Amino acid sequence: MTGVSDQQDRVKHLFIWPAFLIVLVVSLFPLIYALTVSFQTVRIVPPTPPRFVGLDNYEQIASSARFWGAIGTTALITFISVFAQYVLGFLLALALHHNVPGASLYRVTFLLPMFLAPVGVALIARMVFHPYLGPMNDAMAGLGFAYVPFLTEKWPAIMVLAVIDIWQWTPFVTLLMLAGLQGLPQEVFEAARVDNIGPWRRFWGITFPMLLPLSVAVIFIRLIEGFKIIDTVFVLTGGGPGTATETLTLFAYNEGFKKFNLGLTSALSFLFLFVVIIFGTVYLAAAQRLTRRYS
Repeated sequence: MTGVSDQQDRVKHLFIWPAFLIVLVVSLFPLIYALTVSFQTVRIVPPTPPRFVGLDNYEQIASSARFWGAIGTTALITFISVFAQYVLGFLLALALHHNVPGASLYRVTFLLPMFLAPVGVALIARMVFHPYLGPMNDAMAGLGFAYVPFLTEKWPAIMVLAVIDIWQWTPFVTLLMLAGLQGLPQEVFEAARVDNIGPWRRFWGITFPMLLPLSVAVIFIRLIEGFKIIDTVFVLTGGGPGTATETLTLFAYNEGFKKFNLGLTSALSFLFLFVVIIFGTVYLAAAQRLTRRYS
């Protein structure tokens, strides 16, 4: 039996290792190549031969006000949208969990925005918030409010981008939080009702602490995804006015596909990765302390 088992293990490895090596090569080669290019000056247009420049690309980006502005814009849009997504998603999940009238219809309706392509959502939003032909400004004018330059000034444009992200991805948070609520043990809540503990105290004393690990994971996923935002910004504002709404990924796109500066773009991508890793580490450390506090 031992010989047969060893032979089966060898057969398994025979099938697994080639696939593993292919995935490893496909994943690592672009990463290593991009890291190598980040220490060089490489341009496609006009074509110039690669030249080693060391950390010059990183120093140029780190001293660029445009880079720090892109970080600030990305963080602002992401934090606003993710905070609203979590609050609204949790509230909607609580409502659906308590079987409000029409809950089945709401579940299907709430999930529809999540299935739309971000570019399609941005195209719809561009028509809705159009400065002259959009229904949003028409509605505000009908209510007696002044004209709002939704896509041509910094703060209105940032708020529009955040609202679009909230509208599209709140259903994702709702779905996960609803699954977490339905997985909680009902015996705890029944015991709390027997002890005449009110709904508000049940939420903060039982529901929220028990869902805290899930909340940490959901927020982390949405934050990482939010930092990669590019499609809606590209379609709606193109990073404008000026560079007021330019995000990190759009900044990298402009450098790589408009200026064809591959060395600087590679360095920018690794700095972006470094920023996300630092932020993720700090967030998870803070979330771990908060989880221990409630456990």
